[in-house]
Amino acid sequence: MRIRLLRTLALGVAALALASCSQTPRPTEFASHMDDYGTPISTQQVRQGGDLVMGLSNDPDKLDPTTSSSLYMRYVMSTICEKLYDNDSSGNLVPQLASGPPRFSDDGLTVTIPVRSGIKFADGTAFNAAAVETSLERHLTMEGSQRSGEMGPITDIDSDGSNQVVIHYSTPFAPITAALADRAGMIMSPTAIKEEGKNFGDHPVCVGPFKFVKRVPNASIVVERDPQYYDAQNVHFDTITYRIMPDAKARASSLRSGEIQVADTMSPQDVDGLNADPRLHLLVSGSFGFQGFYLNVGNVDGAGKPIKPIDTPLARDPRIRLALSLTIDRQNLVNKVFKGWYEAACTPIAPRTSYATQASTACPQFDPERSKQLLTQAGVQMPYPITMQVMNVDDQLQYAQALQAEVAQGGFDLRIVPTEYSDMLTAQKKGTYEALLLGWSGRLDPDGNISRFLTTGSSGNYSGYSSPAMDDVLGWAAHSTSGARRGALYEQAVRFIERENPYIYTYRLRNLTVHSTSVTGIEVYADGAVRLGKAAFVTDRNS
Repeated sequence: MRIRLLRTLALGVAALALASCSQTPRPTEFASHMDDYGTPISTQQVRQGGDLVMGLSNDPDKLDPTTSSSLYMRYVMSTICEKLYDNDSSGNLVPQLASGPPRFSDDGLTVTIPVRSGIKFADGTAFNAAAVETSLERHLTMEGSQRSGEMGPITDIDSDGSNQVVIHYSTPFAPITAALADRAGMIMSPTAIKEEGKNFGDHPVCVGPFKFVKRVPNASIVVERDPQYYDAQNVHFDTITYRIMPDAKARASSLRSGEIQVADTMSPQDVDGLNADPRLHLLVSGSFGFQGFYLNVGNVDGAGKPIKPIDTPLARDPRIRLALSLTIDRQNLVNKVFKGWYEAACTPIAPRTSYATQASTACPQFDPERSKQLLTQAGVQMPYPITMQVMNVDDQLQYAQALQAEVAQGGFDLRIVPTEYSDMLTAQKKGTYEALLLGWSGRLDPDGNISRFLTTGSSGNYSGYSSPAMDDVLGWAAHSTSGARRGALYEQAVRFIERENPYIYTYRLRNLTVHSTSVTGIEVYADGAVRLGKAAFVTDRNS
């Protein structure tokens, strides 16, 4: 059964001109690369068994659905920790551990979720409504949870028999199904939760085609086929090893040599050559997410804590942040650094979603002279210095260096600090940064791409931004079931963002995953996760 998000295109709403900058329509042409999400095995002849090795571009944070904020954790958990719902390649929501779509009460305050019966967690614990309730409560209430802000204004969670979970709300929350198609919907063994507590991520136990075996920090994660899985007959590999390989060229070399059979996030510098290799296959998907950089305007004691003033011109004065945005030629940077494989992005609204409008995806004009005028009005000396932490990988450093040269035209001195990925995740949570070049893999519903980062008090509000007016707009958007109404409200949210610029959006990547033709059944959708759970080695090739 498929559950479609409201697909009604939002009616065009006239954009209000910003006093501080004019806007141009969003580009209608994107990089001319066809999507290839991969295909299920279907009737292909495959062999049972074998050990797959994936080159994983970064070491995930803890394998704990409640506290994780890492895309790479989602890659691993897709094989060992199923969710109540999932995305499919067409952008639909489909049941996974749920047995059907959620049922909403007439007033929208009660959501009833039917769940599967007769299945078990990897430790043999029965999967039922009580287990689902335990996981959802943990996501909602555990200290340090990154999920609480994604689940809406919940007042209570309970189970109705063994096969139904009921979520109660103070006000309606339309995006809940989409939220439960990501980490908030990952259901953990209640036995493991009780035994491991906050250390669950060291030995995660869920329902999935594979189960956790071991992890060597900064080196590898190993999972093995779970014979108790409810669809075990369609699981083929004996094991999957996720080998941590941050160097994109090393991943490319290992693909060519056969040392690994699949790798994510291939560099646009290498992907054309890999695509020309007949032994390899390129998967390409657009993204619901965005890339850009956080500017710390109030995150002093940690994300989600009450904001405090930061006594720097950048944090205090939105004119300086606007000037920084206006001195970025987004399309030029994408073409220059990423060879046209990626797309310019200016807002959190993905153009390919049904909520996108021209106004909500428009870019500010590139205007470095206006940038210098704003800096003069703000009374700061030029060039104005900004320290930016950047992931210590070639593509990100090359982009940062090109950005550095570009913003210099508008009166900025961008100082680049190469930083390990795990340290960047820590810095964004603790607020120990000035600027941080880090993106988001994206969610099907725009609430998951905006409210998490910009709602006052959210555990994902890494910039420390707070605006009661923005909170109201995002709250109304989450309450509404009208696609047109939500689209218009997100236009308003974009106007707030472009006035304040707590996060500056710069590009939207395409998910570039390469695998050996000795493997089939690997899929990658616009949510960014590489799906290996039902893949297999083909019968007429050696791994």
